[in-house]
Amino acid sequence: MKILLDCDPGHDDAVALLYAACHLDLVAMTTVYGNQTLDHVTRNALGLCRLAQLDIPVARGAAKPLLAPAMDGGTVHGKTGLDGAELPEPDRDVVEETAAELIIRLAREHRGELVVAATGSMTNLALALLMEPRLREWLKGISIMGGTTGIGNVTAVAEFNIYCDPEAADIVFRSGVPLWMVGLDVTRRVGVDAAGIASLRQGGRLAKTMADLLDFFLASLKRVHGLSTASLHDPCALVPFIDPSLMTYRHTHVAVDLASPLTRGMTVCDLRHLGQGVGGHFRLQQPPNVWLARDPAPGLVPHILDAIRRVDARLR
Repeated sequence: MKILLDCDPGHDDAVALLYAACHLDLVAMTTVYGNQTLDHVTRNALGLCRLAQLDIPVARGAAKPLLAPAMDGGTVHGKTGLDGAELPEPDRDVVEETAAELIIRLAREHRGELVVAATGSMTNLALALLMEPRLREWLKGISIMGGTTGIGNVTAVAEFNIYCDPEAADIVFRSGVPLWMVGLDVTRRVGVDAAGIASLRQGGRLAKTMADLLDFFLASLKRVHGLSTASLHDPCALVPFIDPSLMTYRHTHVAVDLASPLTRGMTVCDLRHLGQGVGGHFRLQQPPNVWLARDPAPGLVPHILDAIRRVDARLR
């Protein structure tokens, strides 16, 4: 499976990068503002590539949403977007192509084979879809870490990645590309505790660095959200292409609210069970456009941590 990781590193993005590198054909990484400014997350991406000795192109993406002002997740991810450990200095620069241009080129070169895993805001993807309408046919799929069927983390109903750029998310959800979505309601149940983080310290440099990063992330999530585990949000977007048995899904319709000041950025997931012949006051369901993650398997967290150890072992 050829994967392009479109991300905003980010502690859980760093884990997703290693998870993808362990199990998939990771062909590129593109960056987008989100967990910190574009400059910070791009530097983080390059530093992570050096840490993990990944020889893949990294393209710099959007610095702000399509319409709204930019926001960042520094409250949780720190002033660099990846606080908690010192990454090695980057040993390369970004490629000349923009993120949208790189997505289009690789989709064209690998028609029907490339999946984009979007673990940040979807501004890059929206720009690529607007620039090249044929991208809808070229991509095998898009896997999204974003949204929620329940409680949000930016507003009562909106999750951060979608709320950053709802207009971009709307373009992606209406694109017709096969979509997988794993939301906050699921990823909050996929977290590593202090003991799991400590177990990484038995490894080499990469594993120890990841333990330091996850320690910081856990402390931030406990302070801000009262959590007892460090949520591994972003690796969950890769699960359907690595081991589908580790997550259950439901094929349903998902739309993004753009209008209401109370629910802007909400992912409206139609999980109703309507019988045949329903009419009257019922608004009928739209055709399904998303494979929506519902329940993670108990073995998912150990599986993700094992990938970190395996990448670490390759470097020793």
